[in-house]
Amino acid sequence: MPAPSSTWPAFLDVGLSKWSGDVEPIAEEHPMSKTVCIRFMGTVNEQSTGALLTLIEGKLKEDTSRFVLLMSSPGGSVFHGLSAYNYLKGIPAEVVTHNFGSVNSVALVVYCAGVRRLCVPHGMFLLHGVVANFPQGAALEEKQLQERLKQLKLEEENIAGVVAANTGKTGKQVVAAILDRTTLNPEQAMEYGLVHEIREPLFEVGWEYHSI
Repeated sequence: MPAPSSTWPAFLDVGLSKWSGDVEPIAEEHPMSKTVCIRFMGTVNEQSTGALLTLIEGKLKEDTSRFVLLMSSPGGSVFHGLSAYNYLKGIPAEVVTHNFGSVNSVALVVYCAGVRRLCVPHGMFLLHGVVANFPQGAALEEKQLQERLKQLKLEEENIAGVVAANTGKTGKQVVAAILDRTTLNPEQAMEYGLVHEIREPLFEVGWEYHSI
């Protein structure tokens, strides 16, 4: 599974629903509303996030009121993952994220953009540290290494901040989970505050569907 990278664009019983806390189920779609379902499967990078945001921008112009983002991703670019998260959080539409396989590394940041976060019964999540990629033969002075280390720490803190803000954990707790390379199954992810519902069906008849 690819680790998140500090460089870019090279670069986180079946049929029954389980609930945690006081989270409400997804409201039934209003007759005048429009739901667009998008399958996002692959690495988080410049091309994939660019395609995702371009598609969403176009559908917003068509008065789409809800996006369901089906996700299975090994992670990728911290830069593009954080950008996608902030964009999805800021659009005038409801965003639902649904893990249909494995959501790892910085992909978990994008997943956190969902106001409702779902997972299939046999899904998985992985939190782990940020990796610095160096060109072959690169030679860095001490100051340059220190600057790169500061960048890695800041990216790690930003990832932890997003996860903490959406799970009720503290930043320190999330950093500890990242450093421990924490893997969560759906039940553990619910207990962690990451998942709201374990749900097998991915989309409904009548929804507009796209694939990235």
